[in-house]
Amino acid sequence: MPFVSNHVSQSIICRLEMEKIEFLNVLPQVFAQRDDIKSGIWRQEKVFEKGKLYLIEAESGKGKSTFCSYVTGYRHDYSGKVMFDGNDTQSYKENTWTAIRQRHIALLFQELRLFPELTAYENVEIKNKLTQWKSRKQIETWFERLGIADKLSTKVGRMSFGQQQRVAMVRSLVQPFDFMLADEPISHLDDANAATMGEVMMEEARAQGAGVIVTSIGKRILLDYDDVVAL
Repeated sequence: MPFVSNHVSQSIICRLEMEKIEFLNVLPQVFAQRDDIKSGIWRQEKVFEKGKLYLIEAESGKGKSTFCSYVTGYRHDYSGKVMFDGNDTQSYKENTWTAIRQRHIALLFQELRLFPELTAYENVEIKNKLTQWKSRKQIETWFERLGIADKLSTKVGRMSFGQQQRVAMVRSLVQPFDFMLADEPISHLDDANAATMGEVMMEEARAQGAGVIVTSIGKRILLDYDDVVAL
């Protein structure tokens, strides 16, 4: 069943699935005056399909986080079209975007956006109370697998950035989603923790039949990607 636009109520939107994301000749306004853009996404026709795994590689300043902001509706400063199952997202109102972020697109922000005054578990619990998606037991299992079980009651502001990245990963997974965006998810992790992060993320994505889009400016999760795109 295809995704729908703002003319359909938010409650209906929440029940549908998103099958594909299309970037059609999209270009950030900040790059509008440049004629030297060489990209697999900007000024191209690029389709991301549910159930597939993508890696977007880019040098700093090429628009990697901007891409994620366009997919999640936090920014709209571009030419071209970002389409969800054939619907132009430029027409979406904020209540539609809120429903999409709660039910269709999970995002692990590069800057994490955790609350430093709250504990690691409380940061996850805030979102899980909204979605009612996972049990405390499942969340604690993820903390244990990611090597931060002893940090459940530790305030995030007292944790290392690598530990915070793992908390942010758990938070991103406590919702239903058709696509997962992970913006530089392992930048501060060693190889062993990065591998576990990838395993946890992909297990949940497969369980939901979701597509996954990972970004990187160098260090990547070693996964069997269906497509590697140079931004």
